[in-house]
Amino acid sequence: MPHPPARVPGNPPGLGDIPFPLPHVTAAEKRRARALASLLAEHYPGAHCELHFNSPVELLIATILSAQATDAGVNKATPALFKAFPHPADYAASTPENIEPYIRSIGLFRNKARSIHAAMTQICDRFDGQVPQTMDDLLTLRGVARKTANVVLGNAFGVNVGFVVDTHIQRLAQRFDLVPRGASVDATERRLMVLMPRRNWCDLSHQIIWHGRRVCTARVRQCQDHPICSRFGRCCEAR
Repeated sequence: MPHPPARVPGNPPGLGDIPFPLPHVTAAEKRRARALASLLAEHYPGAHCELHFNSPVELLIATILSAQATDAGVNKATPALFKAFPHPADYAASTPENIEPYIRSIGLFRNKARSIHAAMTQICDRFDGQVPQTMDDLLTLRGVARKTANVVLGNAFGVNVGFVVDTHIQRLAQRFDLVPRGASVDATERRLMVLMPRRNWCDLSHQIIWHGRRVCTARVRQCQDHPICSRFGRCCEAR
């Protein structure tokens, strides 16, 4: 029987099960972050994962494919892939070379084909063909790091044990002055976990991503006039 994660003394209430220390934030920082969260929810009430999937397996594969690729590009490739390999056992019984043609349009397709084949084989061998529902188990799969695991847990299972940090969230967390300039992905995730209400971590990740894709893009386009950026984007390059 697996052991429960070790509890870390000093973590905030409601986050006692997080197995690593979380940073201290002030009450004022938390109030400001949660005001931002409320405004994001107001502007993006329908924000959702833009990868197309019908099962946890499909979401896991699509998320592995999305590394250094666009969701739109992944969504173009996955229908044929999912039709050819409907179950983890179908991937495991195949080879990376047979998976490659379906994802050739996606960057790093050879490495990703190997990761998908290995991850599906591990799922068949160790998890009875089912995508695991814990962070620790997901991280044992090839091609899965915390971002991918958080996407799968939050969107497929409704489990919030971490905060997704992709390039949009990393960029906006700094522009909104939620984290210091140059903060690492790990540091960004840990501060967002403390600043934002846990029940909303998954939804908030989508809302921030939608704002980063639609308004506060990498190449800033005068987004300081948007209600969110004008109020919270105090470290944005457009100001």
